[in-house]
Amino acid sequence: MAFDKLRPQVEEILNTKELSVDNRLTQVCELLMETISYYDWVGFYFKNDDKEELKLRSFAGEPTDHEIIPFGKGICGQVAVSNKNFVVPDVKAQNNYIACSIYVKAEIVIPLFVNGENIGQIDIDSHTADPFSKEDENFLAFVNEKVATILE
Repeated sequence: MAFDKLRPQVEEILNTKELSVDNRLTQVCELLMETISYYDWVGFYFKNDDKEELKLRSFAGEPTDHEIIPFGKGICGQVAVSNKNFVVPDVKAQNNYIACSIYVKAEIVIPLFVNGENIGQIDIDSHTADPFSKEDENFLAFVNEKVATILE
């Protein structure tokens, strides 16, 4: 996948000030899911006020029951605590995995920082086993850096 071609498209969406932040986040999720064949669900979770939990804000893909995720629970909850990228080549090998769909085989979660604070994350589910590379990590970190600029 040519992530370099997606970068300006992500920036264009995020710089469209006529749209609400939520609308822009949803459009980014839709762009990534429609463009990258192995991105089968894309969502942004954010810290839920002062609670020790994440709340789903925007997504593309099948609706999920996991709109609230406690810190420490599942891959997303672990990233909220660790502040580190988490790439899961095989979700069945994770004992702290929250199953969103029987079709999900792999997941990648990248934390989103504003002024050095982990305020959320981008979460990608894939129906393909072990599809994520360092390029995915770098691209999604770029997406989060750009998202951070519209949240400050």
